Amino acid sequence: MFKPLGGYGRLPWVQRASYIVRETGVKTDAHILIVDDDREIRDLLQEFFLKHGLRVSVAGDAEEMQASMRHAAVDLLILDVMLPGKSGLDICREIRAWSRVPIIMLTAVTETVDRVVGLEMGADDYVPKPFDPRELLARVRAVLRRPAMAGPSQRQEPQIYKFAGWTLDCARRRLIAPGDVRVELTTAEFNLLQALVKSSQRVLSRDQLMELAGNDNEYGYDRSVDILVSRLRRKMEDDPRSPKLILTVRGGGYQFVPEIAIE
Repeated sequence: MFKPLGGYGRLPWVQRASYIVRETGVKTDAHILIVDDDREIRDLLQEFFLKHGLRVSVAGDAEEMQASMRHAAVDLLILDVMLPGKSGLDICREIRAWSRVPIIMLTAVTETVDRVVGLEMGADDYVPKPFDPRELLARVRAVLRRPAMAGPSQRQEPQIYKFAGWTLDCARRRLIAPGDVRVELTTAEFNLLQALVKSSQRVLSRDQLMELAGNDNEYGYDRSVDILVSRLRRKMEDDPRSPKLILTVRGGGYQFVPEIAIE
């Protein structure tokens, strides 16, 4: 359910909240797909996002979601965990097998373990119910900004980084493993790896990594960086339990240790 804004009532807050968040690098026609079996939440979120210049589609379950995604490309998916039939966690895992579309999970379950499971499945962010619609909108904009971080002032920066047989192509947003095999990364995973690689040899705190990776949302989840590092290690390390690329520095954060060749 929603956490209503004080004194605004059921619908007026949708109109009065329009001054809260400005356009900051998010394309105005971004297409958001909301998957939630609560019709009131779907309708209110759809109206709220439309008033902020986003295109919105809604679905009540996995079947309706699939039909919507076949009909039009989706820039971001807001996915409720508790859905009839197939759960949001199952849907998230299946989508991650073929797509990197950003996913924000919604759930009434607030225990840490459930947040971890959602992020481990490949979600980019996690919002517990009840929530403030302005918080959700801020998170949506933060996630949508991530692929477009390289603005005009950054176009002259190096775009290809090579290390330990790996190639990180920032322009094409691709990670190529030794043997010329492409490794699929989610948006959040790629942005974190890019931040680590560009700061090679430096010890970066979790807060620094969140900022460099474009997660400037004040509502960021404390363990999101740890979970993303864990996911990167599983995809990049021979033995994730004994990492050679991304080291944990006790009391400091993380350090990317390979030497970098820039093209």
